Amino acid sequence: MRVPRNVFVKSKGRSRTSAGPAARTTPLAVKCCSAASILILSFAAGPKTSAAADLPLKAPPAQASSAYDWSGAYIGGHLGYVSGNSNWNDGPGVAGSLDLTQPIDVFTEGGSFFAGLQAGYDKMLANRFVIGAVADVSFPAWPNIAGVSVGGTSSLVSPAGPDSYSDAVLSFGTVRGRVGYAPGNWLVYATGGLAWSYDQLSLASASETPQRMRLGWAAGAGVEVPVADHWTANLEYLYTQYGQTNVLFASVGQQFTSTSTMQELRAGLNYHFGDSRMPIAGTAALPSWADSISLHGQATFVWQGHPPINSPYQGQNSLLATSEGDETADVTLFAGAKLWRGAEFWFNPEIDQGFGFANTHGAAGFPSGESYKLGAGYPYARVQRAFVRQTIDLGGETEKVDEDINQFAGSHTTDRLVLTVGRFGVNDIFDTNKYANNPKTDFLNWTLINTGTFDYAGDAWGMTYGAAAEWYVGHWTVRAGVFDLSATPAGGNSPTSYGLDPTFSQLEAVAELERRYELWGQPGTIKVTGFLNRGEAGQYSDATALAQATGQAADITAVRGMTNRPGVSANLAQQITDSLGVFARVGWADGNVEPWDFTDVDSTAAVGSAISGKLWGRPDDTIGIAGIVNDISAVHTAFLNAGGIGILVGDGQLPNPRPEQILETYYSYATSAASRLSFDYQFIANPAYNGDRGPVNVVSVRLHGQF
Repeated sequence: MRVPRNVFVKSKGRSRTSAGPAARTTPLAVKCCSAASILILSFAAGPKTSAAADLPLKAPPAQASSAYDWSGAYIGGHLGYVSGNSNWNDGPGVAGSLDLTQPIDVFTEGGSFFAGLQAGYDKMLANRFVIGAVADVSFPAWPNIAGVSVGGTSSLVSPAGPDSYSDAVLSFGTVRGRVGYAPGNWLVYATGGLAWSYDQLSLASASETPQRMRLGWAAGAGVEVPVADHWTANLEYLYTQYGQTNVLFASVGQQFTSTSTMQELRAGLNYHFGDSRMPIAGTAALPSWADSISLHGQATFVWQGHPPINSPYQGQNSLLATSEGDETADVTLFAGAKLWRGAEFWFNPEIDQGFGFANTHGAAGFPSGESYKLGAGYPYARVQRAFVRQTIDLGGETEKVDEDINQFAGSHTTDRLVLTVGRFGVNDIFDTNKYANNPKTDFLNWTLINTGTFDYAGDAWGMTYGAAAEWYVGHWTVRAGVFDLSATPAGGNSPTSYGLDPTFSQLEAVAELERRYELWGQPGTIKVTGFLNRGEAGQYSDATALAQATGQAADITAVRGMTNRPGVSANLAQQITDSLGVFARVGWADGNVEPWDFTDVDSTAAVGSAISGKLWGRPDDTIGIAGIVNDISAVHTAFLNAGGIGILVGDGQLPNPRPEQILETYYSYATSAASRLSFDYQFIANPAYNGDRGPVNVVSVRLHGQF
């Protein structure tokens, strides 16, 4: 699937300090759930004819009106907020209570919100009473700097002195029955059943952090309504109470007993299997605004690894000398609503899980754009995008627009103004390329899916707040935008760099000029993109000079001050035939100042091609092959040789610097109209610009499904 213009589907990893509860523990059930999500999405999409096939969202022609039929199986997702408390004691007379509720922080995406998945079955009786059962699992947001999202900490005095006890919920869920009544097209129901949560408990004075399953019960009520053919939306309240749990901190000989309660308010969407609901319901079953919403989803699983490599030494940000493999998984909902003429609101909640190998370190061109430095063994919730897009037609021919991810079906004129405001990725709009742009379906390497020097603003997941304008005139497009940088640059030991700057005092300005043309009757585009980052960043020469004066390793965080970092790049995409396309990227950024949010590249060049399976009778398959050369400035090299740590690189020394050279090739096999299996190979010479280490042979398997 090729991403249409103005369709926001790509998110890229970022290097930050590894964190999160149970960070390196990935249960088999979680991995199986990730793969199952992809299969479910493929099945839900049905027998469509393209990888971006969508489920029908509009009502069919009017039929005899009747109330909605709620019978059948369904799957779906939900997003919500939880509050609660945990009561504990560690012996007679020593007890306390901790608040599980954390405030939502829109700059770090932390707080006590959660996202999850559910599946169930309902049966509607002749009297319009509905009985059914549902099972769900929920995952809290990324933890705050204290390590909790749904969770909290209590202070106490232990035999070791002043101490603290913490409870962090890693996941929770229910298996419930529900009974309701549908007087018309609305379903009102009560629900109750078994509840569970999986918590990580810790004591500051103890070395271990045990995990415990809590069991209890849940009860609540909700309301549900059809919003599109096959789709319903619900709002639900749940009260959960968990029984007593005991945990022994053996390293300090203390045992704690605790109970907990939680209250949840959640909104959900469900896809109902089987025949269309509409032949029974008629058009009256859908609200009048049903054709003003769009619902799509995707799931991606990537396993990536490498065999042992040559490694005479290694540092904090090095690839491991031994063989290593890790996986990542994500599930995303793309929900949109039309607001007024030309205006759309898009909302993209997501569940992420997994790690890049070496905690996404060891190469400036890291081999998986699906990995985030902030990995976690357990899934966690995010809101990746929430933005408004306004399209203003300015004249010219009218072009048809097909419905796709984050895009409504409709039309616009060739000359138009497009305004985007809210939370999204800078690279959703800038530096896009037809052949190398999406790690979910094409190339995986960071410095292929975007120009390596394009240091675009973003948190640890590549998203930011900002505004962008795009002016389309004939064969030309001019783009410009202003965006919030992260709280600090990502290099060095920067624990708060995973979140955005809440003061908006550190900003990035981006401008791009695009020219569309034809060469020998085949379409092509060329884009020139420039950026300027302004904020508190360090200069490599200052960090190296300080290291020489103190005899310590170079520390970029010690020399940060208000400064600018500019960069410019060019991006070419050229179709050769309807089965072959080529692309190229070249870029430069100021090598005297540390990069802010992307990766450690001061100059780059990449070239590659994509070949359609039409040539061998599989038109939905694709082969890609590309090469990259990344390099850094002389002062950047001296900084790394003095023991400096960058965003992704830092071997502790760099006595034999060399350009980083990467070859990537992949085969994407369409397993169905809505899913694909890909095999990817990358060869990395001089990883992290180090001629003493490597080379690295990286193999990857990717499974992707969407509707």
